[in-house]
Amino acid sequence: MIFKGHRKIIAGAMAVFITLALQACVSGKALRTDAVKSGDIPGTYTLILYGGNYSDDLETVAFLDKEGDRYTFEPYAPDFVFRATKGLTADRALGVAGEFIRAHPNFHTEQLRSIRDEEGEIIGYELRPLYLPFAFGSDDILDVDYWLKEGRVLVYVKLKPSLEMRKKDVEQDAR
Repeated sequence: MIFKGHRKIIAGAMAVFITLALQACVSGKALRTDAVKSGDIPGTYTLILYGGNYSDDLETVAFLDKEGDRYTFEPYAPDFVFRATKGLTADRALGVAGEFIRAHPNFHTEQLRSIRDEEGEIIGYELRPLYLPFAFGSDDILDVDYWLKEGRVLVYVKLKPSLEMRKKDVEQDAR
């Protein structure tokens, strides 16, 4: 019998194990992101809207994949979790992305980050929602990882482990 107090420890250990197992399965090079101020972003992009499948979907984020470069963004998720639209200007893509990530009732503001390849060149952008800190204990609740493998940018989106554990506790208590 597992005591109620040990659930969080076991769930935390499982989250760490799953994260490490996922990273071990991914061969490739991790890419970095940098904060960007909204401004003049040149180019044409494929807009990838990830999540937003229901009103309380916290795993919601948008990606702008720069067209004409040697990379293609591929979210690591079933096709029904994301939607892609090709051929958008940066202004149009950011406008649609902004509307998309603002849908959650606890949305507070947004954060734009550039995604850089191994040489430091910008290959795309991420627009993520930041939430009211009192709602989830932090304003930034997503872990998004980018891995470069054979010209593909594999994108992994998940909730931060502390929020994932809290979500599981709420689901178990509801039973």
